Amino acid sequence: MILDYEPGDKVINPSNKEWGIGQVQSIIKEKVTVNFENVGKKVINSNNLELKKLNKQ
Repeated sequence: MILDYEPGDKVINPSNKEWGIGQVQSIIKEKVTVNFENVGKKVINSNNLELKKLNKQ
């Protein structure tokens, strides 16, 4: 699996939009750590949940 984001990128979780915008902290294998503005830090298994990268403005 190739992920299209890297640490520092802004992402959203399409299935939990209320989490707000998150910033990717680290990626270790399929585990992506993201710090979301409304719920704090979450470790996401990219095999189970797809994050959507926000375009840089």
